[in-house]
Amino acid sequence: MVLSPLPLSDAELRFDPHWLGPVDADGLLGVLQDQVPWSVHRIRIFGREVDSPRLSCWIGDPQARYRYSGALFEPHPWPAVLRPLRERLHRELGVDFNSVLANLYRDGRDAMGWHSDDEQELGAAPVIASLSLGARRRFALKHRRDPERRLALELPHGSLLVMSGPTQRHYRHALPRTARPVGARINLTFRQILRPASG
Repeated sequence: MVLSPLPLSDAELRFDPHWLGPVDADGLLGVLQDQVPWSVHRIRIFGREVDSPRLSCWIGDPQARYRYSGALFEPHPWPAVLRPLRERLHRELGVDFNSVLANLYRDGRDAMGWHSDDEQELGAAPVIASLSLGARRRFALKHRRDPERRLALELPHGSLLVMSGPTQRHYRHALPRTARPVGARINLTFRQILRPASG
């Protein structure tokens, strides 16, 4: 693994555009598309509930309950295909990831708005390991107090972006919509739930 640091103040970002080879990435993409129980989550935006503009599945250990945008998510069991990835990330990053949010972006109309992964279940300085599969999409970060401090990345098939330290405290990130024709993309964000959400 070659995780190179990215230049952005008040953040700790590392990136490997080739973390998974093409054959492994292709195989993983196909299995996840077919085997993950994808669903449309309801999220709260500006006080009202709407359908999330992508398909998702919350996966993890039994105790890794997660509250996001007013909804409590009970984890689906780990698919066998994700266990080797979890073990590899533990070896390489030293983090015991106990959950992963899987998102399926069906085309360029599916997106993720500006947000931070700063829920209390993740602790004060979470490590988020984000693996991209499928279509190349643009990922953007901007500083909470100084929007001129920003970074945009193209996330190719098999790439890994690791966000840690103060990144979530100082930055929001997004996956914008695109009008150009793009295929399906799956994003896996591995997380460590430190304080499981209560019912």
